Amino acid sequence: MNNITQIHPTIPLSNGIQMPAFGLGVLKAQDGNEVAQAVQSAIVQGYRMIDTASVYRNESGVGQGLQNASIPREELFLTTKLWNNEQGYEQTLHAFEQSLERLQTNYLDLYLIHWPVKDKYKDTWRALEQLYRDGRVRAIGVSNFQVHHLEDLLADANIRPMVNQIEMHPYLQQADLLDFAQKNHIRLEAWRPIMQGQVMQVPELQIIGAKYGKSPVQVTLRWLYQLGVIVIPKSVNPIRIGHNADIFDFELSAQDMSLIRQLDQGLRLGPDPDNFNF
Repeated sequence: MNNITQIHPTIPLSNGIQMPAFGLGVLKAQDGNEVAQAVQSAIVQGYRMIDTASVYRNESGVGQGLQNASIPREELFLTTKLWNNEQGYEQTLHAFEQSLERLQTNYLDLYLIHWPVKDKYKDTWRALEQLYRDGRVRAIGVSNFQVHHLEDLLADANIRPMVNQIEMHPYLQQADLLDFAQKNHIRLEAWRPIMQGQVMQVPELQIIGAKYGKSPVQVTLRWLYQLGVIVIPKSVNPIRIGHNADIFDFELSAQDMSLIRQLDQGLRLGPDPDNFNF
């Protein structure tokens, strides 16, 4: 298992909050014991951030895992996301309370708009701003927003998003979004960072990994970390949870970072934020 201090690097958000650079994603983890045990295993192995969403339907299990955790709630960073049919000002405030109840907590560290629902996300953002001003959430952000969505939101926002969680991996590097985010003090957070395990089959990542005694998964997660991108690989397997996080004892060279940059294909494995209908 990892040394507890090993997975504690944090990244400052625009409001000064320190967000862990590495966390556990729980997409598709079953509610109840499966996700609760994954959360507990991650915490024992040094993780301090858990990322869930109302649409995952496992917030209750995440809450159970947090209640049984070996460390206090205030030492953990908890994120959840607002689903599309919950958007709108009043609906968002109501959905937030429901998420808190399921998670068995009285505040969130980060609350995200899951997808940019047209004609809804600006009213939704006003609600997130209110929750932030009320001290109910320590940071607010968005997910799956492209540059044009962010530009549109920023035109009317009183508080800029602190995080944008997007699909990002070696085959979908979204350089324009990374550049925009850096210029506007928005942190990117990568979902599906290891391409559902497909990075294991990428020859270039295998070659780079052999140089460092690391797997292609570890190389990929380290690459994102060195770009300043927060990562949340998903697993419910304790061994993989530990393996994924074993990336803080080596550093990719500038040459290897450049080689990975050349792998970009603009290939989405998930939905296109400009063409989704859920």
